[in-house]
Amino acid sequence: MLKALLLSILIQGVLMSAVLDKIEINGIEIPIIFEKSETLPIVSMQIVFQKSGSIEDTIDGLAKFSSKMLNQGTKTLGNVAFAQKLEERAIHLATNCGTETMVIQISSLKEEFPYGIELLSELLKEPNLTEEAFEKVKTTTLGFLSRKENDYDYIAGVNLKKTLFENTPIGHPSNGTVESIKRLKLQDVKEFLQKHLVLKRAILVIGGDLDLRQAKEFAKKALQPLPAGSIEPLPFFEASKAQKTVTVQKETEQAYIYFGAPFYMRVESDELYLAKVASFILGSGGFGSRMMEEIRVKRGLAYSAYSRFNVNRSHSYFSGYLQTKLDSAQEAIKLVKELVGEFIEKGATQAELEAAVKFLTGSEPLRAETLSQRLSRAFNEYYRGHKLGYSKKELELIKKIDLDTLNRFIKKHSEIELMTFSIVTDKGDR
Repeated sequence: MLKALLLSILIQGVLMSAVLDKIEINGIEIPIIFEKSETLPIVSMQIVFQKSGSIEDTIDGLAKFSSKMLNQGTKTLGNVAFAQKLEERAIHLATNCGTETMVIQISSLKEEFPYGIELLSELLKEPNLTEEAFEKVKTTTLGFLSRKENDYDYIAGVNLKKTLFENTPIGHPSNGTVESIKRLKLQDVKEFLQKHLVLKRAILVIGGDLDLRQAKEFAKKALQPLPAGSIEPLPFFEASKAQKTVTVQKETEQAYIYFGAPFYMRVESDELYLAKVASFILGSGGFGSRMMEEIRVKRGLAYSAYSRFNVNRSHSYFSGYLQTKLDSAQEAIKLVKELVGEFIEKGATQAELEAAVKFLTGSEPLRAETLSQRLSRAFNEYYRGHKLGYSKKELELIKKIDLDTLNRFIKKHSEIELMTFSIVTDKGDR
């Protein structure tokens, strides 16, 4: 009986689909992505502000710091009292920041959602942009960055991005540095939020146990305090093909090796489905992928070895990582280069293609099991310039891939051989 109920809920979730509409607030049209789901009595909403992430930093770490300030409650209530009001009604309200976007998310039981929207509206009217809140966030951020000085994965990853995207916003550390955070002033945060929390940058994503009319009403009430503002086109940055190696020496018993290269692909490409399959075979498929099989399983050089194609609106690149013994680092680097070179030259095998297609198509229900997953997928489809439902079309394309088509795609992306390496290794290792 329980299995039947769970299956019914899962089928309901899969059959439902998001719709794209729009609302007008203060003369500005704002896209709204909506999905109704009565499986649970909950409602969730995200306000996504485009071109408002770390790509807009004028000081390293400013965007993420500003998003943390929005988690400090309102000026009237302060952090503690505001948090208590949320907790009393079991309302989740938080802001986070990525490379391209800043996102305010709110979710709760259906009956508490109107009150949650009231709190969100108050937050947007008067965020707690006080010196006290500013100093608190600065202290916690500096503490975080101090701890990261001994996180060698973090160091290697930051240095890879810095080298691949040198002198671009993508190459700057999104969390900032100790030096940049110390330079921040409260006025910097105020100016950043004033510029980016505006209607022209907003996309609404909302779903749950409500109808579209109710969703629009909630959205209007939440966004009413915001000015119209403006938005500029999102720039695109190419990864470097200079093939540099950056090495940082620390007291460590492992070598941390991160690598990356250009990948000439845009989000609107009609070959994205080929990139997904190629990435799975080369390194993102876990056990069975070339990287894992050759580096860990056959040679025992690393506990984990991974690579993937990253395709974003503002930048695209090939990246990967592995950890290995200090005395195996150079052998592992050589092997990564050989594996990528062989992949470009010879392509995938029929067995690898069949395994990738079987996994990617077979795991599809798990990627659309929850309302949150479906809304996230619908947003990504819209944000990347595709029609809602593109993921299903992509799945059908994956099912029909033939080996010759895949290998022609792989062969023409030889730019991924132009790898840059970022390594953290022991001080005595040469």
